[in-house]
Order: sequence, then structure tokens, then C-alpha cells
Amino acid sequence: MTPKKTFESRVLPELQPGLDFFKIAFGVIRDFDRGSMDAIRAHLDPYFEAGVAAAPRYDDIAITERTVESTDGQGALKLRLYHPKSAQGLLPCLYWIHGGGMVVGATRYDDPDCSHYARELNCIVVSVEYRLAPEHPYPEGVEDCYQGLKWLAGAAASVGVDPARIAVGGRSGGGILAAATVLIARDRGGPAICYQLLIYPMLDDRNLTPSAVEFADVPSWGGRMNIAAWKAVLGARAGTADVPYHAAPARATDLSGLPPALMQVGELEVFRDECIDYASRLLKAGVPCELHVHPGCYHASDMFNPGAPSTRRMSNERISALQRAFAVT
Repeated sequence: MTPKKTFESRVLPELQPGLDFFKIAFGVIRDFDRGSMDAIRAHLDPYFEAGVAAAPRYDDIAITERTVESTDGQGALKLRLYHPKSAQGLLPCLYWIHGGGMVVGATRYDDPDCSHYARELNCIVVSVEYRLAPEHPYPEGVEDCYQGLKWLAGAAASVGVDPARIAVGGRSGGGILAAATVLIARDRGGPAICYQLLIYPMLDDRNLTPSAVEFADVPSWGGRMNIAAWKAVLGARAGTADVPYHAAPARATDLSGLPPALMQVGELEVFRDECIDYASRLLKAGVPCELHVHPGCYHASDMFNPGAPSTRRMSNERISALQRAFAVT
């Protein structure tokens, strides 16, 4: 019988540099409890800042900020807007939610990606600075995301957005918040969303799928780190029956009435099987869904290998999907 290949031998060679980087940046992290978060964010910030500094500049994209009140009135909710300087009239909009397992990250770290979307799609991008766990557990983060979406829909004309062409997207921790925000919008009667872009989203707090078990200890975002992040968001409820589907969309039993979706996930990551299942159930519910499982890719491999061919394929898929969504709405 042929021996089973190791995780690293299954990774595309083009993605090995990013995996080495992932080990350095995330290898020291064991938990996301309140006492460790300042140190974890201070450790990770230079890596995120270096990624922004190394990315292409987009001088044709204007970046501004708006501030609105959070849903619970406990503070200001910041939104970062990316607008093509030469654009005129009402434009489509991508409402973007940054990644980081709902425990780390910030809108400014996604400046290159958001500027890229704005340029390639001739659209406005609005990125929400939601509150992070564990200091702000569920439902604070997702309610921030929904509050920002409501503001966007209400202020659409004043910021140059066509309210009929608003898509919601995010990656990883931002992907789950994107999926949850779309569910909340359906359940609460709006705002209307024309498309959802779900990039390797962390949808299921139970961590029971074969891929969650297989990739528990990989040197990227593995199952054990994923469990720690869910505990930071949900506390003692994580993995129990007492978790609503607005917190973990994989738990939703009714996916009807949702907007079309593109879902991307790597072959070699903890979220693979929960994403495949969610995409399948979207289709069974009558929701158009394009699913891409990328061979040889680990979690967030595109972020850590910006020049790799697989990264370009993933980026092109996203741009093409959003172009179609914005064109037909």
C-alpha cells in the first residue's frame, strides 16, 4: 500500500514560501484568551503591515473613512471606503469584511485587496471595522457587520453606490461574518444583497468534519487554532447545541432566499468539508452557488503567496464572479 503523503508534501511547491512565513507568524499562538490578545496582536501586526507595504500601490483609488454608531450604542463603528477617483455616477459596491478568525485583523490590512477590487470592478468597496473577540464576543462582531450594511444601504446615493448592486464578501473569519450578515439581512427583511463572496469561510464551530480532524495540527490555520478562535467568540457555548445559526451559518437548516454565491476553499484546510457541505445545501435550497476547491492550497495560501499562479487563479475567479453579478443586477 502506498504510504499516505504528509501535509507539506501535498502543498503546491509555489506555496511553500508562504507556509514557512505562516509558521513564523502564527506558530507561537496557542490560544485567544483575553489575557493574551494584546501580545498576539502586537506580534502579528508587523507581519500584516509588511504585507501592505510590499503590495502594489493604487494611487487611482481614494480611501476615506466614515463613522456610524454601533448597534448597541457602545461605541463608534468605523467604515473604510475605497472609491475609483475617475468614476462617475452610481457604482456597484462590495461590502467587505476582513479576516482574522474574528479575533485579529483590521480594515487597513486589506487596503491592497480592497483597492484591487475597486479598480478591477470599477466599484466602491466599503470595509467594516467590526469589534473583535474575545473582548467582544458574539453577537457584537456580526451585529457590527449588519449595522454597517444597513448604513451603506441607507446612505448609498450619498456615497455613490447603486443600492441594487451591493455584494457582501469576506475571507476566513470575514467569510463567516459575511455569510452570517447575509442570513441576518434575509431574516430581518433587508438590506437587499445581490451576491455573496465567501472565501474559505469558517462556518462551523463544531469542528467535526473529516477535514477538521485531518488538519488539526497543520502549520497553517489548523483545527486546534480554529477551536480556540470559536471559544473566544462563543465562550462555553462553542460546539454545543446552544449556538444560533447567525453565529455559525453551518447550523442553518433553511438556506432558501439567499443571494447567489461564489465559495472558494483549499484542498488542504480545515474548512474544506464544511464549505463543500454549505455550497451543496445552498444549491439544494435553489441558491446558485459556484464552488471551487483549489488543489494543493492550504488556508489563506493566497494571502501569503501573492505572486503564485494559484493565487492569480483565485483572484481572477473572484473578479469574474463579481463582474457577472454586478452586470446582471
